[in-house]
Amino acid sequence: MYIIIVGAGDIGTPLIDIATRSGNEVVVIERDAQRADAVAGEHDCLVLNADATSKETLSDAGAERADAIISTTDQDATNVMVCLLAEEFDIPAITSVVHNPEHMNLFRQIGVNTIENPQQLIAGHLYRAVARPAIVDYMRIGDQAEVFEITVTEDAPVAGKTLTEAGKEGILSDDVLIVAIEREDNNKPITPRGKTRIKANDLLTVYSASGADPELTDIFGHYEDRTV
Repeated sequence: MYIIIVGAGDIGTPLIDIATRSGNEVVVIERDAQRADAVAGEHDCLVLNADATSKETLSDAGAERADAIISTTDQDATNVMVCLLAEEFDIPAITSVVHNPEHMNLFRQIGVNTIENPQQLIAGHLYRAVARPAIVDYMRIGDQAEVFEITVTEDAPVAGKTLTEAGKEGILSDDVLIVAIEREDNNKPITPRGKTRIKANDLLTVYSASGADPELTDIFGHYEDRTV
């Protein structure tokens, strides 16, 4: 893909690294000369030390043939302007960081894919690592629902039960769904059915409409401190 990345700060820099290592053709626009020089010296990409809110700059970056543009600056006003200009070039995929939640609707109104307040997302992940260490990975869906991964322990209430049995016995509620099971003796994930039996050491991908609260992690054998 031909990708334009605006901003080479805390978010843009690792994104540039990922995009270039993945074999994409990358153009970076960065106003700060020192940052621009650093990116040019470390990555195989074209770097423009310029203002991305200028249509001329986007044209110089090859916006007319770009597959995607990602704006990562720390200013929502700059990101909005970049996205508006990108629409004039008919760039198929336009994505931006949004720092202030109050600005989210503005980005949505102009049809931009958004990543809301990355600092808040990082903080949430760090807190979850302390508060719910049993959870390997998780993703928030909407206000409450979450998808997360968790390993079943030997003494877990759900261990040894089929999904049907766990449901009938009230171990798993109706708003909890086991999406996938990774098992050591299987080469690929198991798609669970009613007769699928949960075993100790299974790594489960779980959907919960009410989130991964302590009562739910108890079911998988992780009896964590309720005060955290």
